Amino acid sequence: MTPDAPAAATAGAPFSELTPHRSLDLLDAVGQRTDGRLLQLNSYENRVVLAMLEGGDAVVAKFYRPGRWSDEQILEEHGFARELAEAEIPVVAPLVLESTPVAGIELDLLGHPPTLARVGAMRYSVSPRRAGRAPELDDPETLTWIGRFLGRIHAIGRRAPFRHRRRLDIDSLGHGAVSTLVQADLLGPEHRERWLRAATEVLKIVARRFEAVDGLRWQRVHGDCHPGNLLWSATGPHFVDLDDCGTGVAVHDFWMLLSGDPAAERIQLACLLEGYEDFCDFDRRELQLVEPLRALRMLHHSAWIAQRWSDPAFPVAFPWFGSGAYWEQQVSQLHEQLQRLADG
Repeated sequence: MTPDAPAAATAGAPFSELTPHRSLDLLDAVGQRTDGRLLQLNSYENRVVLAMLEGGDAVVAKFYRPGRWSDEQILEEHGFARELAEAEIPVVAPLVLESTPVAGIELDLLGHPPTLARVGAMRYSVSPRRAGRAPELDDPETLTWIGRFLGRIHAIGRRAPFRHRRRLDIDSLGHGAVSTLVQADLLGPEHRERWLRAATEVLKIVARRFEAVDGLRWQRVHGDCHPGNLLWSATGPHFVDLDDCGTGVAVHDFWMLLSGDPAAERIQLACLLEGYEDFCDFDRRELQLVEPLRALRMLHHSAWIAQRWSDPAFPVAFPWFGSGAYWEQQVSQLHEQLQRLADG
């Protein structure tokens, strides 16, 4: 999720022309001959479909929201995924595409090797299907295994920087989010001042927390490491989505896996770090950034919905957004988060 794309890029119905028939033709055009069966998968940001191929195999096609990422940013995501896969880390990487003539489709293939297809304003990639279930995050052994997985990813992530992906910091996730919400004019006058005052105070404390940690290491990270993006199979965990990868601090990929009261979170974190440090060192000063990152996520999520509000799919998915009750809840949650930040 990202609140920094131009508003004009997300106006209207960005996928209105992506009919099932069109999706099948676009898959045929990159050498993925389907048997006509498609299943739309859950995704608010992009359009993601499971396609059955002739011969019985299946692939997942991701059609990117127009205007969200540049070609260079998408290809950098693909390159990171392929780099991880080549190191035998279980991340689902995009397939190499080939052009197949289909009437009415003028196709460009991008990347070396080509992993991104472009037809007009529509860009898409294709990945192998990988199934799995939600991880059991209350199991210490599972958390330690996930920690080893993250340690391997971050060890690769430190080898080189991103050049085009965004930086996951207070500017992009915090100040950018507040600016988006103010400009969108979705805050009612009875909530605007209180919400803005709470958000401003949150950002002041978050800025102080980040400034207090000298010499932070910024590296390539997953960026959206919540349980929904992490699937478990007989061979262990794997990520199915690097769409939000960026330049961040290591703990950015930890805090969304933590839940419960502070005591429970400390136990969970200890299990994650036990596995993580088998492959990668961890700067424990970053632990004081968990609550600041949680605060930034709150602001970021509201801004993400606001910036997509003209897409007809979003009012249906988030009917409560923008209501008085919604903003009352946001103000209350920001005040609670201010208390957590004060408590350290």
